[in-house]
Amino acid sequence: MSSAVDEDTARAINSGRETLGALFSSAQTHLQKVFIVFVIGFIGSFYALRVFIWDFLEATAKAEMGQEVADATSIITRTPFEVILLQAKIGMLVGVLMAIPALLYFSRDALRRRGVQSAVPVSRWYVAGLVITSFTLFWIGVTYAYAIFFPYAFDFLGAVAHDAGVTPSWGITEFTEFIALLTLSFGLAAQLPLLMSVLSYTEIVSYEQFRDKWRHAIVAITVFGAVFSPPDPFTLVMWALPLVGLYVFSLGLAKVVTNIRRRGAAELDTGAGLVKRRLLQFVTALAIVAVTTGVFVNRDGFDQLEESVYPLFPAPYRPEGAFGLESIAVEYGLLGDAAVGAIVAAVVGFLVIVGYTVKVLQSPVYPREGDIRSADDPDDVDFETLAADDVEEVPAQVFLAMEEEEALEYSRQAMYDDDRAKAEAILNRFDRLQEQRDAAESEGSGAGGTAGTASGGAAAAEGSGGDDEESVFSSTAAGMLDPFTEEETTEEDIGGYAYDLAFIVDSLTSKTIYIVGVFMAVLAGSFLAMYQGAFGVILAKFVDRVPDEVLAEVTDMDAAEIAAADSPAQLTELINEMGLVVALHPVEVLIFMVKVSTILAFIAVVPLIFYWGWPAARERGLVRGDQRVFLVWGGTLFAGFGLGLFLGFYWIAPAVISYLITDALENGMVVSYRVNSFSWLVIYTTLGVGFLFNILVTMALFHVGGIISYRTMLDRWRPVVVGVFTVAAFASPKGILTMLLVAIPIALTYLLGLAVLYVLTAGGRLFGGGGGSEATPDPDADANTAIE
Repeated sequence: MSSAVDEDTARAINSGRETLGALFSSAQTHLQKVFIVFVIGFIGSFYALRVFIWDFLEATAKAEMGQEVADATSIITRTPFEVILLQAKIGMLVGVLMAIPALLYFSRDALRRRGVQSAVPVSRWYVAGLVITSFTLFWIGVTYAYAIFFPYAFDFLGAVAHDAGVTPSWGITEFTEFIALLTLSFGLAAQLPLLMSVLSYTEIVSYEQFRDKWRHAIVAITVFGAVFSPPDPFTLVMWALPLVGLYVFSLGLAKVVTNIRRRGAAELDTGAGLVKRRLLQFVTALAIVAVTTGVFVNRDGFDQLEESVYPLFPAPYRPEGAFGLESIAVEYGLLGDAAVGAIVAAVVGFLVIVGYTVKVLQSPVYPREGDIRSADDPDDVDFETLAADDVEEVPAQVFLAMEEEEALEYSRQAMYDDDRAKAEAILNRFDRLQEQRDAAESEGSGAGGTAGTASGGAAAAEGSGGDDEESVFSSTAAGMLDPFTEEETTEEDIGGYAYDLAFIVDSLTSKTIYIVGVFMAVLAGSFLAMYQGAFGVILAKFVDRVPDEVLAEVTDMDAAEIAAADSPAQLTELINEMGLVVALHPVEVLIFMVKVSTILAFIAVVPLIFYWGWPAARERGLVRGDQRVFLVWGGTLFAGFGLGLFLGFYWIAPAVISYLITDALENGMVVSYRVNSFSWLVIYTTLGVGFLFNILVTMALFHVGGIISYRTMLDRWRPVVVGVFTVAAFASPKGILTMLLVAIPIALTYLLGLAVLYVLTAGGRLFGGGGGSEATPDPDADANTAIE
């Protein structure tokens, strides 16, 4: 029996196994040192979390909160070992991350013997500089996260939950995971300047690609932020704007290193030597600014500013407290003076970097050698960036397409830049090529065959297509099924359903803008409504339907005080005091709003998709019936949900919640429901009632309209019931009990609908009842029958 793995793959696997073996075998001699590094990371992070990090994280979350929201917000633990196990997990992760560099360092000799080393010699100083730069950028991103993003984001999330009547009691695990994920994402995002610079310098991804794809980069940053940040516009903007600015700065930095690379880093006046000198001058200037500012502040500089400078500003725009710097200097003394100097130097450095980035982005980029040689038009070559030696690399077509005045202008510009050799090279090349062309024209030579050949080749390539086009999907499907059949599988064996589906989708193309428009309008409208307070109003109105004596058992208030709370604001305050509904995750309330809005938007567009896609499906012979049924069906869906919402909201759901609260209190429990579970229970007992009602209406309409007959529904009741339980197993919340609570009412409602249809249609004999064709006969089908 031949091996399922070829020799090259086996060789690669063996080489990787041997490399790992050499890595770990060499580490055995230093295993004690690596383990010590792991233990230091584990114990250090474990006790750091225990001593000050938990308090620091909570203080960061409440830094910008109002007093009322801050008092309502708490970090809770739900299991006895949750905190200590979380500390152990974080400690082990930190320990492993610290041990990996140590393991690689101690194994460097073994890896070098195995041939694992850089193809380009890199000095230790460059490696150290790269590591330090990456480490610094990571902590810059983390600093932004904890100084700006987290305080305002948690203030917003806590206020949204509190205003909706939900107590922000965030679980320690969910809270820590949320912060850790965002911290890591900010630290990695701050690596963008280093990443883009390295890729541009090595030409793995050229500067031109980063420049031309800036729109794609902004979209990617926005999508990245939408995934990692909370689903609201405020935090998304706080995430995306700094990263967009960082991308612009990285683009300028990539341009600088690209010019260095392409001009030749060995030239001290234009390469790395100049960059080093400029960087040293920049750092020196910032150090001078920091020292000068610190001395100025130490010599009562703020008093001098208040006496001499601030009065020059209009009264509404006079700085107060020098943006908080004066308080830092007063509180921390000499250390505060140094801190103020460092802050001012950082601001100055930031402004200088912004200005330099704008200047760099406006200047031309030195072209790649291949770009110079492949250009055909003068506009494709930036003569300002070329050196004198590069002029000879420019294709002749560029100079032949150039006017004399253009050549003179490029030459003058070179003279203005004090580059006489470049100016002479441009004019000499232009004159020489013009003379050669004039001589060739005088001899009557031409070059028309090339165009004809190209045209013929293009025509041949175009003719190779034609009627042999085939569906990629169907041919791929046939190829996948071929190994499982005795004979060769062709596209016809697939059954044609791929073509039918593609035909139906194509028929919806012209209506896509309407479908997407309705979906987005319902999604945005419902989300904004709940976001602006509708969620809190609905929750308050719902709790108001629960008997006062039941609510009195949950809180210390008596029934009379609860009955006196009749406005939505008072009811929301009452719910917050009770702590009846809590959020364990910082973004749980917003995520729930998004889910509900998406469900409502999907329900809104389903009738439209069926209505506009029905003619195409009927043309392919897949369905029969009157498509107008779907317009009526769409209206009855919303009417049914409205009826269910009315009945469930005012009677069914309050009765269920009252029973559950009373049962919990009788067993000595503290009643505190998670917003996700509580809200879905309310939805199941309100909109769920409307959904069950819509099942009956849908069955009746589909039978009358000839979509699906009563006989078909009756014959297929077993697959329908099995499908209901299957869908409930995946769509319902976790647990077999919730699956049964969802599936059993739907299945019983379907059976009830069959019984109702049996009575109304006299066993299926009235209103079509024969598979749908009797209600709306298909003329094409009749004609085909007559021909046969």
